[in-house]
Amino acid sequence: MDHSGHGMMTDLPPFTLGRGLAWSADPFFLVACLLGLALYGWGVLRLTRRGDKWLVGRTVSFVVGVLSVALMMCTKLNDYGMVMFSVHMVQHMIISMVSPILLLLGAPITLALRALPPAGRGRKGPRELLLMLLHSRYMRIVTHPAFTIPLFIASLYALYFTPLFDFLMGSSAGHIAMMVHFLAVGVVFFWPIMGVDPGPHRPGYLMRMLELFAGMPFHAFFGIALMMASAPMVGTFENPPASLGIDALSDQNAAGGIAWAFSEVPSVLVLLALLFQWYASEERRARRSDRAAERDGDRELAEYNAYLASLNARG
Repeated sequence: MDHSGHGMMTDLPPFTLGRGLAWSADPFFLVACLLGLALYGWGVLRLTRRGDKWLVGRTVSFVVGVLSVALMMCTKLNDYGMVMFSVHMVQHMIISMVSPILLLLGAPITLALRALPPAGRGRKGPRELLLMLLHSRYMRIVTHPAFTIPLFIASLYALYFTPLFDFLMGSSAGHIAMMVHFLAVGVVFFWPIMGVDPGPHRPGYLMRMLELFAGMPFHAFFGIALMMASAPMVGTFENPPASLGIDALSDQNAAGGIAWAFSEVPSVLVLLALLFQWYASEERRARRSDRAAERDGDRELAEYNAYLASLNARG
């Protein structure tokens, strides 16, 4: 595949979904995805062998999350994403807003903490190092809403509307770094909101919803800005290869529409997950309250009835 300025691929035929889904693996992401699946599988197998339960839904969610990354980075969607703004925007939206949610619903940190063996007194193994990282000042900062929300927004505006995007797209290493950044930003943004894995910040459900909706409108505004532009705004996609048969401005408008539409997708997914978690939390609280009432013979109710009886006697 020939490359020209900004790493552009010059001999791709016009885009179709079939061509986009053809196999074309990026070695870095292929190895990373296989390693992620292998480590998660090892953790689940270790729990199963010692008789512990692990929810099937978590495993399915994590596997689908990893496969969503592979779909974006190990097919020709990745090749077309180098020269078509619209395809690149699909990659960006999936990797930063869908893949992280699916991965987090898989609770990989919880699995690691349960599967990794303790190193023993006075020693530090992988489990102890993971706990140190979770409780570190660094993690408290990078998962705080005051950091994650601006980072989430800056990943759009500061990247696409400055020369930084063209610089990163000019090399394979830069492109990989950008995609890893998208995934990492999505993970740290949604991690405190999803609330499945332990973390430094665990706000209440209402606050999590507010954090979610604080970042989403900026995706819509970004998409609208691209759709309303009267000229190409990103140098990398200004002159698409003639073999694609596309117009740069029309493709940019399509990219804007994708960014705008995708701002709703994670909102719905996360909101449903939060409502389910909230309901499950209230159910657990009610069950604990019922068990406590059974243990103490419903003491609170008895005390309240005695109080009413004393008022009646005084009356």
